[in-house]
Amino acid sequence: MMIYLFTGVMSFICGLIIFSSKRKHFLLMLLSLEFMIVSLFLNLLIYLSIMNYEYFFSMIFLTMSVCEGALGLSILILMIRTHGNDYIMSFSSLW
Repeated sequence: MMIYLFTGVMSFICGLIIFSSKRKHFLLMLLSLEFMIVSLFLNLLIYLSIMNYEYFFSMIFLTMSVCEGALGLSILILMIRTHGNDYIMSFSSLW
């Protein structure tokens, strides 16, 4: 059971490394954030199954992560429509 927990932690760390290294493109940042959320969801499910808790909190977590993904995609679409690309440095109101 610990190998699953280790896999979830390593995937979260890999997503964090990708997030920090691919910070120029907004789409790659969103994809790495979603990867980290999926790995956190895996860790949450493993923890809840080890402790024999109910899985209701995982549904709340999934709902919030879907809302976060929809907001990120709407910002990406707005950014591409106004600026023509997804480079973070060209979006002057962020910096």
